[in-house]
Amino acid sequence: MQQINQKERIILGIDPGTSVMGYGLVKEVGSKVELISLGVVKMEKIDDHMLKLQRIFEKTVALIDNYHPDCLAIEAPFYGKNIQVMLKLGRAQGVCMAAALSRNITITEYAPRKIKQSITGNGNATKEQVANMLQTLLGFKETPEFLDATDGLAVAVCHSFQRVPVGKSGKVTSKKAYSGWETFVKDNTSRVAGIAKKAK
Repeated sequence: MQQINQKERIILGIDPGTSVMGYGLVKEVGSKVELISLGVVKMEKIDDHMLKLQRIFEKTVALIDNYHPDCLAIEAPFYGKNIQVMLKLGRAQGVCMAAALSRNITITEYAPRKIKQSITGNGNATKEQVANMLQTLLGFKETPEFLDATDGLAVAVCHSFQRVPVGKSGKVTSKKAYSGWETFVKDNTSRVAGIAKKAK
């Protein structure tokens, strides 16, 4: 007998990058998670960093308009020694978030280690191990050309596994979910100030 009124939710997961951006979409029906789509946005041939950011923004908006996700789950930039790389990744992530905020999509951010831990049980898992586990969990056999695609998918699945509660407004809520620029800036004053300082 089919269950009636099972809650459905579409989650867009993004692994931001300035050369390749990975994304994945899953549909959550009750406790089941189904694969909708995964892929990459390639930007290696674009020389201008600002044009790359424009491409990221436009592609993220297109994904939202095509699939109508209920929320965006995004990977936080990892901490590295190269400040320039960190800054560029931060900008890529910010542009994805701006695209989601422009469509009033709730955002949740996850650390890379948290995503790997959630998918494989090991916070130090390789990209290949994450991809293999996702193939098992979601039952797809195709091996994506880029592991960035499965990285994006992993963020979406990680978010689903958290079973973040839905608020009264019907929007997903969590400690790191933002529904507009004001709340994001209010909760991240030190980050915004830090980015502005580095950009000078």
